[in-house]
Amino acid sequence: MAKPINFFCFAPQARQVALVGDFNDWRPDAHPMIRQPDGSWHIVVPLNHGHHHYQFLVDNHPTLDPRATGVARNEKNERVSLIAIS
Repeated sequence: MAKPINFFCFAPQARQVALVGDFNDWRPDAHPMIRQPDGSWHIVVPLNHGHHHYQFLVDNHPTLDPRATGVARNEKNERVSLIAIS
């Protein structure tokens, strides 16, 4: 059963931010984030139990989440953020 998870990215200078990860096949168009008045970006995504790899795309630049559970490596050996859902 999926659980709603809040993602926040502080990028006040960004023109666009998207959430990409193993839960959306790393598609930048799947989860565009919404700018908040304080310059942060937000989205709620339902995720299933387990560990998920993800990144923020800040103006198309991959960015790690400083609030992530941890850091992992993807299939290309690139660093990605890790979240554990229980």
